[in-house]
Amino acid sequence: MPAVGARAAVPAACRLAVAPCGANTSDATIVVVLALVALVAWAVWKSVGRARKGGDCCGEHEQTVARIGAKDADRRHYAYETQLEIGGMTCDNCARKVENALNALDGTWATVSISNHVARVKTKEPADGKALRRAVRQAGYVVLKEL
Repeated sequence: MPAVGARAAVPAACRLAVAPCGANTSDATIVVVLALVALVAWAVWKSVGRARKGGDCCGEHEQTVARIGAKDADRRHYAYETQLEIGGMTCDNCARKVENALNALDGTWATVSISNHVARVKTKEPADGKALRRAVRQAGYVVLKEL
């Protein structure tokens, strides 16, 4: 019986089998660490690019969409008002696209707020909900509800 604290002799065959596993484990660790470093570097590179360009929005930092105002600029001519909650807008360009789509309809004057995702639509006649929804949908957005 070996003395307390003494190590048992490990046969040579076992030592040879263990050594490659230890080497593979450290190689695997190196590969994982390199992969993580590459992933972090890629994420930093993308973040810096977005910070310079301003993001990957639908056009917030690309060419600005020109605002199309109402054809009739006298607010007194618009007796009715409808508010629509709009889904899918992420930037001022999105809001401008919705506003332009609504202002293209006859007898409407729309203003859209990106901060609360609401379109205020003033109309000369009672609003045609289906026409408003269709215009918003054709602009690439969705009316979530009428407020």
